[in-house]
Amino acid sequence: MLKRKITKILEEWKKEENKQCLLIRGARQVGKTFIIEQFCKKNYESYIYINFDLSPTQKKIFDGDLDANTLIMKLEVTFPEIEIKPGKTVLFLDEIQSCPNARVALKSFAMDKRIDVIASGSLLGLYYKEITSYPVGYERIVDMYPLDFEEFLWAIGIKEELIADMKKKFEEKKTIDEYILKQLNNHFKMFLIVGGMPRIVNEYVKEKSLGKVMTLQKAIIEDYKLDVVKYAETSVRQKVLNTFDSIPAQLSKKNKKFSYVNILENEKNVGERKYSSSIEWLKNAGIINCCYNLTEPATPLKANLRLDCFKIYMRDIGLLVSMYESGIQKDLLDDDLYINQGAILENVCAEEIQTRYDDIMYYEKKSQLEIDFILNINGVVTALEVKSGNNKQSKSLNSIVDNYKTVSRYIKLEKNTNIYVDELGIEHYPLFMIMFI
Repeated sequence: MLKRKITKILEEWKKEENKQCLLIRGARQVGKTFIIEQFCKKNYESYIYINFDLSPTQKKIFDGDLDANTLIMKLEVTFPEIEIKPGKTVLFLDEIQSCPNARVALKSFAMDKRIDVIASGSLLGLYYKEITSYPVGYERIVDMYPLDFEEFLWAIGIKEELIADMKKKFEEKKTIDEYILKQLNNHFKMFLIVGGMPRIVNEYVKEKSLGKVMTLQKAIIEDYKLDVVKYAETSVRQKVLNTFDSIPAQLSKKNKKFSYVNILENEKNVGERKYSSSIEWLKNAGIINCCYNLTEPATPLKANLRLDCFKIYMRDIGLLVSMYESGIQKDLLDDDLYINQGAILENVCAEEIQTRYDDIMYYEKKSQLEIDFILNINGVVTALEVKSGNNKQSKSLNSIVDNYKTVSRYIKLEKNTNIYVDELGIEHYPLFMIMFI
C-alpha cells in the first residue's frame, strides 16, 4: 500500500474534539477513495460508505429534512447491519458532488457530533450552483494531489532516514555524496516519466514496465476527456477539450505564457471571453494548475497577481509527458532535460510547489526578465529558477539580485550540480530538491 502524506492529516483531524466534517477534493484517480477507506477501516469500530455515483438511489437519504436525527435514522434503516456508535462511527460520502443535498447536510452532522463524516469529490467546483446552502464553518476542505517526489521515493523503497539526511543537507547547504546524488537524480528522471498517479506508481513498482505505465497514462487522459463529455455543459464541451489538448504545445513555447490564440490553428475570434470558462472547468476538475504573473515580486505577493497573464501546467507530470510524442521518455532517461524548452521540469516544479502553497506565481517584465517562480518562504520573498539545460548562466536571476531589493533569497535548481552558494548569494541545488522547497 502506498504511503501518502494526507494520512497524517486524517489522523490529526480524528483527534480534534470539535471537528468539522472533512472534505477531500482532487482529480479523479489520485487515490482519494482508497486512502480514506483504509483510514476509516483502521480507525473506527463501524464504517458507513456511500458512493453517490455507484449507488444513485442513496441520494434519497438526503431528500427532505436534513436535521441530524432524521439523517441518522435514515442511515440506520438503510444500513441495518451497521451499528452507529457515537464517537466510534464514521460516514464516508464519496463523489459528494453528485448529491448537493449531502453537502448541505454536513452542517447538521458537524453540529450533532455523534458521527464523524468524511466526504470526497472530484468535480466539486462544477456543481456550486446546485448547492442551496454551503456548510461554511462546518467543513474543512483539504486538497489531495498525485504523489509528490518524496512519496514516490517512499513507494520505490527509499528509506525515510536517507530523505531526512538529504533534507538536512539542503537546510545546512552541505554537499551530497556523489554516488547518492547520482542515484537520486536517476530516480527523479524516472519520476518525470511515471508521475504520481497511484495506480500507475503501483504498476511501476510491481512490474518496472514503462510500456504498461504509458498505456495506463493514455487511459487516464482518455478518462479525463470522457469526463469532459459527460459533465461539461454542451456550450463549453469542445472548448474544454481544445484547451486541454493545447497544453503541451503551450508549454513548449520559449515564453510559456498561456495564449488563447494558440489553442486552435486557423480559428477566428479566439480570446478570453470564448475560452476562459474552459480553463476554469479544467482547474475546478483538479486537472491543471495555473501559475500567475506578478506585477512586482514584492509582498504581499497576492496583491500583485495578474489574473489575465498566466501559465497552465498539468497537475501530474507523468500525464503531461504522455501527451507529448512517443520517444520523449527515452530522451529524459538519456538526461536530455531541456526537451520542449524545459517544459517538463517547469511543470514538475509547479506541481511540487502547488502541494505546499496556495498559489503558484512567476515574474516577467517586458519579455526581457523572467523568473520561473516567486515564493514567499516563511516571510522571505524568494526567486526560484529552474535550469534544465547545460547553460549555467542566469541573466534574469542575476538581474533580480542586482535590482530588486524586495527579493531576499535566490535559488537555482539545475542538473549535474551539487549543493553550494555562489559569490552572489545564489543557492544552487540539484533538481530533485524541489521536494524540500
